[in-house]
Amino acid sequence: MKKTTRSFAFACVFLFCFFTLQAQQTIISGKVSSTTNQALEGVSVRVKNTRTTTSTKTDGSFQIKAQPADSLVFSSIGYQTYVAIAGSGNLTIQLTPAVTNLDEVTVISVGYGTLNKKEVTSAITHLSSKELLSVGGNGALMSLQGKVAGLSVTNTATADPNSTPSIQLRGVSSRDAGLGPLYVINGVPGGNIDNLNQNDIESIDVLKGGAASAIYGTRGSNGVIVITTKKGSSESRAFYDGYAGFDYATNKLTVLNKDEFLAHKRGVDFGGNTDWLKTVSRNPAFSQKHTLQFSGGNGKTNYMASLDYRKAEGIDLRSSKEEYGARVSINHTAANNLYAVSLNIAPRYAHTNLADYSGFNYALTLNPTLSPYDSNGRYAYINTGFFSNNPVENAKVNLSQQDIKYLDINGSFKLNIAPNLNTIVTLGEVTSSFRGYGFSPSTYTYIQPAHGGTGRSTASQKLDENDQKSFEWTGNYSLNLRRHGFKLLGGYSYQYFTSSGFNASNEDFPSDVLTYNNLGTGLWNLEEGQNGVGSYKNSSKLIAFFGRLNYDFDQKYYLSASLRHEGSSKFGASNKWGNFPAASVAWRISQEKFMRNISWINDLKLRADYGVTGNQDFGNYLSLDTYSGYGYYVFNGVTYQVWGPSQNANYDLRWEKAENFNIGADFDLFKGILSGSLNYYIRTNKDLLGYYSVPTPPNIKEQTYANVGTMKNTGLEIQLSANAIRHKDFSYTVSFAGATNSNKFVSFSNELFKGQSYVDVVGMPAPGSPGNIQRLQENKRIGSFYALKSAGVDSTGALLVYNQKGQLITANKASNDDKQFVGNGLPKFTASLGNTFRYKNWDLGIFLRGAFGYQVFNTTAFYLGTPATQQGANVLTSAYDSKSKYSKLTNPSTYSALSDYFLESGNFVKIDNISLGYTYPFNFKYLRSIRLYATGRNLHTFTKFTGGDPDQIPVNGLYPGLTQTIDTHAGTLNYYPSTIQLLLGLQLNF
Repeated sequence: MKKTTRSFAFACVFLFCFFTLQAQQTIISGKVSSTTNQALEGVSVRVKNTRTTTSTKTDGSFQIKAQPADSLVFSSIGYQTYVAIAGSGNLTIQLTPAVTNLDEVTVISVGYGTLNKKEVTSAITHLSSKELLSVGGNGALMSLQGKVAGLSVTNTATADPNSTPSIQLRGVSSRDAGLGPLYVINGVPGGNIDNLNQNDIESIDVLKGGAASAIYGTRGSNGVIVITTKKGSSESRAFYDGYAGFDYATNKLTVLNKDEFLAHKRGVDFGGNTDWLKTVSRNPAFSQKHTLQFSGGNGKTNYMASLDYRKAEGIDLRSSKEEYGARVSINHTAANNLYAVSLNIAPRYAHTNLADYSGFNYALTLNPTLSPYDSNGRYAYINTGFFSNNPVENAKVNLSQQDIKYLDINGSFKLNIAPNLNTIVTLGEVTSSFRGYGFSPSTYTYIQPAHGGTGRSTASQKLDENDQKSFEWTGNYSLNLRRHGFKLLGGYSYQYFTSSGFNASNEDFPSDVLTYNNLGTGLWNLEEGQNGVGSYKNSSKLIAFFGRLNYDFDQKYYLSASLRHEGSSKFGASNKWGNFPAASVAWRISQEKFMRNISWINDLKLRADYGVTGNQDFGNYLSLDTYSGYGYYVFNGVTYQVWGPSQNANYDLRWEKAENFNIGADFDLFKGILSGSLNYYIRTNKDLLGYYSVPTPPNIKEQTYANVGTMKNTGLEIQLSANAIRHKDFSYTVSFAGATNSNKFVSFSNELFKGQSYVDVVGMPAPGSPGNIQRLQENKRIGSFYALKSAGVDSTGALLVYNQKGQLITANKASNDDKQFVGNGLPKFTASLGNTFRYKNWDLGIFLRGAFGYQVFNTTAFYLGTPATQQGANVLTSAYDSKSKYSKLTNPSTYSALSDYFLESGNFVKIDNISLGYTYPFNFKYLRSIRLYATGRNLHTFTKFTGGDPDQIPVNGLYPGLTQTIDTHAGTLNYYPSTIQLLLGLQLNF
């Protein structure tokens, strides 16, 4: 009975307490918005120290049970956490965007992960999307030009909408293998940089130090560029950016007009009066681009969708590009944070008309008294002069087109096993398809039988497809023990690459109407017994295991060590696998007690790193015995294909190896007014890949692809940023990037292959037999011009040079033995200066860029800049300008002699980019702000070079300092004018 009574009493007390507690709880309601008063959906609302949670609705409202004294915690991705007392309810909460202080937030991508800026121990340059230049087309990475010390971004035909920039980090690193960096986009190595809209970029991290790039093994030798695209947030937004662009030719080469041509008796008067450079140009060339982005979500799920359209014309008559692109990013985190998933999809399609670069060559040399049309209005047949062609007909009649398709897909799954332990699986596929079309109609003047042609129309198609599948699996573990911090990474990587394609061509079609769309109707292949088709397919694999340890003590001393064990199917049987170790250390000296009283030093970090990287960017199957066709053989009336060895197999083929050493410092001074970094690097590239001559027999072929040679690059880099003026209504910031590069080709030989100590390169074309203009030689800087040393001009107008004995002779009597090193085409120093002004709603950016300490060969002056140029061809006005040294060369006997007489300083400083914008904020429900902007690119170049814009002459690669063909690296007269680009744009934030 007593037990029952006690139980009953306990129950009564419990019920009393329960109902009392319930009576104290109440429904707390409220609304959450951003600082711009937009309702926030999906914000997590939690009663502190309990499991009671809810989330806001579409209009930002919420309801939750809590006691008046409870604390409510409001949290959402992209916003700072906010805590409020429940009180009596009817709360109005505003969330502030998350602070992005680099010292507090993890923002630096270091390969397979991120670190706080203070934890980075290697040379890495970080750029946000706001720091990129405003550019019109020609690849998203043109926005990086001049922004990163040691990163050379060049484009020798910016006005060609189909051109792509050449990108090289810390000098040339190979003789034959690839020279460009590895791109990692959203965690997928080997990302397609051409399938990227600049408006979609969130940040770019350039991994320059060997310790940072060594985690990517055989593809890290040329540096790594990590690109992160934008993602959504819990706040719904829409954004539009559109511009119209106009390109005007600038730094133009000028040639004789009709009257000057005839006055100097350059050729026959055909009665016309044509400005050929104007005739083969569009001026201006028009372009337009539109981007539309949508983003939104809630505290756990967000999305980002981007659409873009671009249509652009080239400065030449034929080139154009029309493209459509999209990118979708979806991210979801489980309610209990157990897992997170992401998905990125980016398709792109483009239709192009390829530029006719030869058109400007013809325009420079054609007789101005010729006309592109005859008396009947048809295209004229031109068969006189330096080049015999009608560039207007060639550009407008002959088709050279390409359809391009890109598709990038990647997704990741992150499992949070414990608060300090997670694993991530990333799957990706990068595909590209290039379908080329060519057609010359039967009406084309130069194939008419009356002009010695075949009379046959020609057509062709070509397809090249590339596919990359990747699987990345990493695990991350972190541990903090008092003043000790550990971060451990382990991973596995698998990538499979395939390339395939076909080509087909035919001639003599019954009609021109179908152009290249019905190759089977052509009669030529059938009549000649040719098949006119070809195809190929090849593949390769990369497999790697890797790990990295990051350790810090008391946030003052940092250590990072990594190792990648990687295998490639490209390598020889005995060298399939390689090891790529790296280590780096850093000391935040500003955290020491003896530095804390130095008020003007906010942060100072010294660091050093060493890493071994590799390069396997060369063709497949070069380490294997391969066979190919050797023609056909008829036996007993049956035709057989003859097969035989196609190369010398190299069973010992291995990766190029780069040993990288870097020391540097990062600093933040005067309370954030001045910040930056200094780096000094030494990179030694060994086992350089290339074709080397071998005896036959015993070898089947005269050359073998082998690892031979050593190259060394050293340099100093400085990156500065200064907040010079910081006031409420006005601010002025300055940025500076400068870099030196010293290069030396150390050796052409090793234990197995004993090569000569030099190779003469870059052969110059006819007329005449000029020979080679550069020499690669051991212990010499690449880009070294090797030619005759000029000594002026004699009374007959002949070029005088020094022979090997130092005696004066005319150039036509000199031999190769008289040549010597006369200059170098590799800049010793590059620099840029950025200036950004903000006054209330106005913003103005002025960006200057330059290169110094090098020479360039004036190819147009050599062939077309002297009175000695062959008769019938037009010449530059400098040929008869008494102020020009080239006007003195009147004797044709020394016309084709290569000498330093045609070397000029390539130094330049240019006003590269000026952008002026005005932003007007709105408080409308549907429109937040509008921005109008105008941008000018390449506005003026300060230089003494007389051959146009020196920035148009390549300085990347093994043969800097002169115009050359892309495939064979032979000298060429190809000329594509540089342009001033004007952009007028509009941005809307919804």
